[in-house]
Amino acid sequence: MVNLRTHIGGGLEIQNPILTASGTFGYGEEYSSFIDLNRLGGFIVKGTTFEPRQGNDYPRMVETPSGMLNAVGLQNKGVKHFVDEIYPRLCDYKSEIIVNISGASIDDYVAVAQMLDPLPRIKAIEVNISCPNVKAGGMAFGTTTSGAQAVTEAVKKAFSKTVIVKLSPNVTDIASIAKAVEAGGADAVSLINTLMGMAIDIERRRPYLSTITGGLSGAAVKPVAVRMVWQVAKAVKIPVIGLGGIMNGADAIEFILAGASAVEIGTANFINPKVTIEALEFIEDYCQRHNVTDIKELIGQI
Repeated sequence: MVNLRTHIGGGLEIQNPILTASGTFGYGEEYSSFIDLNRLGGFIVKGTTFEPRQGNDYPRMVETPSGMLNAVGLQNKGVKHFVDEIYPRLCDYKSEIIVNISGASIDDYVAVAQMLDPLPRIKAIEVNISCPNVKAGGMAFGTTTSGAQAVTEAVKKAFSKTVIVKLSPNVTDIASIAKAVEAGGADAVSLINTLMGMAIDIERRRPYLSTITGGLSGAAVKPVAVRMVWQVAKAVKIPVIGLGGIMNGADAIEFILAGASAVEIGTANFINPKVTIEALEFIEDYCQRHNVTDIKELIGQI
């Protein structure tokens, strides 16, 4: 047997390194007819904000070569709806439940974190710092070291358990951002969030997306994501969670070898709803074939 248990920061250990990426897995329940959710290390529910959000106008998703662009715009019914309606339905799952939180100001992040903190089954939150900071002219929190550190410090004071900060790849030096959130008290970092992209309908001579630009995900971004995970894993002492273009178990192993303690699978769920379990089984088989008895033996071992 292979020990697949791994630490993702703040003393939190999950039963295996397979997580799902926020925004691609709903609240988990949507996939319960395809896979046994209890076999996952955990699932990260869709981005949650303090107030309900309608999201962006349609069209807001478009397929691109080896990937997709999305501009959904964090559509959700708000944290109160999650606490009152969704959370009670998730409590019996064995897997860890992690909530991805977003905001337009530091006060927004703090308010969401404070509402989630009392919930015993929510042992971790993932802080999306790719959101535009309305008080800084729309610049994303995660594109400056000061902005990234400030929101991390505020959330860490509001949430007493594991705080994972999800890093934006749309920066010049992602390692410096990672070190800033580590200094701010982050228990772990996850990366990468989507890359900014654009696609144009040449017949209509206009962008496909209503917002013009959107977030690129899928297999096309994996080499960039692996490189950034490798850079960040060398720069910080806290656990790194890798994501971006993981389409199968072999991709997941790449991220682990680059330094990730766990991985998140996102866009691949739209193509194959069983991909998470298939990736988990691949990792188990890989470890057995290579005489690896503990997943920790692979972390950062390129």
